[in-house]
Amino acid sequence: MNCCLLLRGRGAHNAPMWLRDVADAIGRGLLAGVAGTAAMTVSSTLEAKLHGRESSSAPADAAGKVLGVQPRDPDGEARFATAVHWGYGTGWGAVRGLLALTGMRGSGAMLAHFGAVWGSELAMLPALDVAPPPWKQPLSGIGTDALHHFVYAGATSAAYAFLER
Repeated sequence: MNCCLLLRGRGAHNAPMWLRDVADAIGRGLLAGVAGTAAMTVSSTLEAKLHGRESSSAPADAAGKVLGVQPRDPDGEARFATAVHWGYGTGWGAVRGLLALTGMRGSGAMLAHFGAVWGSELAMLPALDVAPPPWKQPLSGIGTDALHHFVYAGATSAAYAFLER
């Protein structure tokens, strides 16, 4: 499958091979990121229902701070949270594609992607003051968060491998 959508315009056939490879990896990664985000959505929705808790607002709160977005009402908050969730997960898929360009494959690529995605969350949310640092969070919460990010990274890597065939 050729995902070189970024270069389909005028003169795309003349683009250097390395640029086509990068665009192809990013395109596949973005598609894989959608699949990973869908898997994480199922995982986190089921877990929240089982434990009788609401979805986390921390990612949307962080994005709101960075972007200066303040939804006006609960419906706006829900729409913004959904947009952030899908945009963030899809975007991180591009990183998975770039990992493939380094030659990483299989579980090594999946674990590197997991570490990058979850590690950035563990650093950024406390830095933006929307979540406590990991050492001040209950272990059960950290474990649940790790599980959902592991599901995301695993599904994204599986989808990427499928798209590479």
